[in-house]
Amino acid sequence: MEEPRTRGVDPRRLSDAQLLRELETIHRTRHDTLLYGSNGALAAHNGRMAQLEGEYLRRHPRRTVSPGRTRAGARARTG
Repeated sequence: MEEPRTRGVDPRRLSDAQLLRELETIHRTRHDTLLYGSNGALAAHNGRMAQLEGEYLRRHPRRTVSPGRTRAGARARTG
């Protein structure tokens, strides 16, 4: 199967503000793409989201992690 082509500016070329705007947009459109997009649209969305999120993680390897968003935190909520 052919890899989907992603569109948009290379995430490495985006400023921090631009990268955050792109991430906000792609996360906002995720649900509709999953429910109503074609297989090709979903594959492209997956690819672009992976690029953007990967770049964010590359830039912020020590980002703040909320204790409630960890496995132990999830167990504490359900326990």
